[in-house]
Amino acid sequence: MPMFVYRGRNARGDLLEGRIESPNAQAVAVWMSAVGITPVAINQSKMPTQAPKWLTEPFTEKKLSDLDLLLFTRQLGSLVRSGIPLMQALTGIQNSTRKEHVIKLLQAVRDDLDRGIELSAALAKHPKSFGDFYVSMVRVGESAGELEKIFGRLHDQLQFDMDMRRQLKGALRYPMFVCIALGIAVTIINIWVIPSFSGMYTSLKLDLPIVTKILIGFSNLTVNYWWMVLGGAGAAYFGYRLWSTSREGRRVVDELKLKVPIFGPITNKTAMARYSFALATAMESGIPLVDAYTLTSKVVNNGFYEERILAMRDGVGRGESIYRTAQNAKIFSPLELQMISVGEETGRMDEMLRSVSKMYQEEVEFEVSRLSQTLEPILIAGLGAIVAVLMLAIFLPLWDMGQITRRK
Repeated sequence: MPMFVYRGRNARGDLLEGRIESPNAQAVAVWMSAVGITPVAINQSKMPTQAPKWLTEPFTEKKLSDLDLLLFTRQLGSLVRSGIPLMQALTGIQNSTRKEHVIKLLQAVRDDLDRGIELSAALAKHPKSFGDFYVSMVRVGESAGELEKIFGRLHDQLQFDMDMRRQLKGALRYPMFVCIALGIAVTIINIWVIPSFSGMYTSLKLDLPIVTKILIGFSNLTVNYWWMVLGGAGAAYFGYRLWSTSREGRRVVDELKLKVPIFGPITNKTAMARYSFALATAMESGIPLVDAYTLTSKVVNNGFYEERILAMRDGVGRGESIYRTAQNAKIFSPLELQMISVGEETGRMDEMLRSVSKMYQEEVEFEVSRLSQTLEPILIAGLGAIVAVLMLAIFLPLWDMGQITRRK
């Protein structure tokens, strides 16, 4: 993604300069307006294209963890609600933590505030820790003088997202453990067990079944050309990462995730729950609808849904109704469309969206609770099939040899 150098002025007229990665200059201008900076100049940097973020992130500023961000939001909201000045509140939070990267980040935010920069603009300088949604919500709170309410809503949003991720991780822990254990077992058999039988079969000059030949051939490739196998696997992995981080690649991968049996419906419901909750939060906070769609598209963490939500934003920008744009997006069920229509007609869209979010959250919790029961027989059947193939491939020639011996 290209790098842009920008210059602008905040609400106090202070000149601000910085660098930011963005697909184009128009996106930089939109971002600057969202954080309260009036653009003066935006120029693309002539520096060589940087490496992908997933390669460079470990060597740059450390990102706040989900728990750290949740704790920071709750603490800052509580202190602001108590009437404590913002600088004093940030100092108190900074003094209460022992994590070095959190201390450095808060010190950088305080330094920016000392120079007269608004809180939203100061947070926007740390996009890895504070995303567009977070920054825009803070800016709305600054404009309306309701930072304490905004931090409360942000806390609810972060807590909701963290609960969704925790449930999914918990559901996937058992299948991942079984797959890793199976991979280790297959590797041991492939490297040590099969070569032993292969030498014996070669000395006996047996006519081997096709399955045994395939396994022996793969074992020989792994043992004798392990460097080629590792190199090919590494090249495939890095190639996939490069492609999946591109806009088109990410959209294709995320769309395929929605079609995976068992996991696809859970991914779909999780994305819809996050979309509904985030859009309701943005609308309650007074963010313009077009901007709310833009910010919400980044919250769902799914390239396919992001594309559809941005299409909805464009439709609303052209003057179409929310119901019409939602219908054209083709990602909502008839029940959800009916709730959106009722919410739009009654002017209670935020309440309807929260109802949709709660409904999906309950469905995700139910799906996750029975995920282990659904996967257990599938995993057992898969393990049984793999073990059966391995045993047949290894011992079927011995059985044939025994039969020949008996006939003699």
